[in-house]
Amino acid sequence: MSEIISVNNLTKSYGSHKVLSDVSFSLEGGQIIGLLGPNGSGKTSLIKILTGLINDYTGEVIIAGNNPGPVSKSMVAYLPEKTYLASWMTADDAVNYIADFYDDFDKEKAMNMLDLFQLPHKQKAKTMSKGQQEKLQLILVMCRNAQIYILDEPMGGVDPAARDFILDAILKNRPEGSTILMSTHLIHDIEGVLDSIIMIGRGQLLMQDTTAHLTETGKTINEIFKEVFSSDWQF
Repeated sequence: MSEIISVNNLTKSYGSHKVLSDVSFSLEGGQIIGLLGPNGSGKTSLIKILTGLINDYTGEVIIAGNNPGPVSKSMVAYLPEKTYLASWMTADDAVNYIADFYDDFDKEKAMNMLDLFQLPHKQKAKTMSKGQQEKLQLILVMCRNAQIYILDEPMGGVDPAARDFILDAILKNRPEGSTILMSTHLIHDIEGVLDSIIMIGRGQLLMQDTTAHLTETGKTINEIFKEVFSSDWQF
């Protein structure tokens, strides 16, 4: 598998507050990677840099051979943690809106997934629950035929009973050979599908390894996470 994302000596600050400090790693294509860390660890800033939403940083970031910009954005489907839908939009409006933006968007598939997720086509976003909004945004992302999917807390707003359904939808709608980078606090729910993990704490890369190697002693990723972020790494 070839390298799909490369980050070298990445540092990002907001004024005097440094949120990422000399972070370096590379990711192979075709994997499902967990981006793990407590709140305030720098995960969202890293994601926004990878997706080209933040560009005032030092260091080097390469996405599929390109610096973050128009070319890399066309390869990346991004699910933000916060809702971005306009309040006036219905589910159908949102599908049509994204279809106008991305040539790789499968509108027919998206309309079918609205029914699969039991989302009313004509309901406005402002009247949807947080879980419904997140399901709709997930549909808009996973119906793109992208090379890389970057998902920031994709199951954060749904109840436990719906998490397996959401995860299954992600896996089934992922194009063959694509890469998924998923930030989550719900490690127990997803660790079974992860090929590898990255752990970030206080803006520093603390661990990067395959799940097979990490769990060969019998520990779960969730247990390892708790060990890494105990005592000195409390937030």
